[in-house]
Amino acid sequence: MTEAMVIQGRELHAEDIGLIRSLLAEHGDWRRTRISEELCRRWDWRNGQGRFKDMAARTLLLKLERAGLIQLPKRRGPSSNGFRNRNPPLVAHATESIRCALRDLRPLAVSVVEPGTAALRLFNCLLHRYHYLGHRNTVGENLRYLVRDRLGRPVACALFGSAAWKCADRDAFLGWERGARERNLQRLTNNTRFLVLPWVVVSHLASHVLGLMARRIRADWQAKYGHPVHALETFVDRDRFKGTCYRAANWLRLGATRGRTRNDREHRIRAAVKDVYLYPLVEDFRRELCAPACSRTEGLPALAHEAREQAGREGR
Repeated sequence: MTEAMVIQGRELHAEDIGLIRSLLAEHGDWRRTRISEELCRRWDWRNGQGRFKDMAARTLLLKLERAGLIQLPKRRGPSSNGFRNRNPPLVAHATESIRCALRDLRPLAVSVVEPGTAALRLFNCLLHRYHYLGHRNTVGENLRYLVRDRLGRPVACALFGSAAWKCADRDAFLGWERGARERNLQRLTNNTRFLVLPWVVVSHLASHVLGLMARRIRADWQAKYGHPVHALETFVDRDRFKGTCYRAANWLRLGATRGRTRNDREHRIRAAVKDVYLYPLVEDFRRELCAPACSRTEGLPALAHEAREQAGREGR
C-alpha cells in the first residue's frame, strides 16, 4: 500500500495498516471485537460525544480484509448480535382506520426513538410488518423517528442512516470528487425507510411529516453524534412509488440510479432503478459538503439554539 485511503471517514496510511497487522500477529488469541477496541484506543478514535467508534472500527477491519490487506481471526461462533438474526417481536398496537383531514391530527409529535425503549420495540415492529423492505439491524450513524398524532396514536415512522457511498447524479450535483465525498459523506444522511402506517389515510400527511423531520434533524444529529448533517437523500423505487410526497416536501429529484447495488463491484447484480432525491438543510450546503476537514463551519451555536426551540416547533 503506497497511497492513503479513506475508510469509514478515516484516512489510512501504510503505517496504520502496519499497526493493524502487528496487532493481529502479536495477539493471535484476540477476538475481532478486542482488536477493534484496541484500535480505537491506539488512534483515540472517538465520535463527537467522546465515545470510541467501535462499530466504525469493526467495519473498517472487515473492509480491509475484503481488500486483501489483512486477515482477521476466524469468527468463533455466530454473531453475538441476536437481533440481526431474528425478526423483531410483535408489539401490540391499534390498527383502527384513521381517515380525516390533516388538521384533525395536529399537533403531531415527532420524537427520536431511543435505544432500549418501548418506542424502539414498537418502531422495529411497525417497520418490519408494514414496510415492503422490512427492517433488521442498522449499522453506523442513524436516527429513528416515531410520529404520533394529538391523541398519541402512531401514524408514521422513519429511519435515517448512512448515505450511499457513490451515486453519479448526486455526486455531480454536489460537486463531489472522490476526496470531498470521502471527507464529507457523514454530513449527508439517507432516508432509508419512510412509512405512513397503512390504516392512516390523510391527505398531505407524508409531506408534512417530512417537513417536520427536516426542520429538526440537524439539531438531533448534532446532539447524538457531535456533528450536524447538511442534506438528506433518498432513493425511491420507481416501479412502486412516484415520489409524490418527497416532491411535495420540496425535495429535489436529481436523476436515477443505474440499477446496481452498493455490493455490485463486478457489475453483475441487477437491481431496481430508483429515483434519486436530495433535500438541502442549509443554504450553503455545497460549500459545507465539499469543505476540507479543517475548514468546516458547522454552526454549532445555531444548532444549540435549534435544539432548545425544537419542542415548540414540531407541532406547528
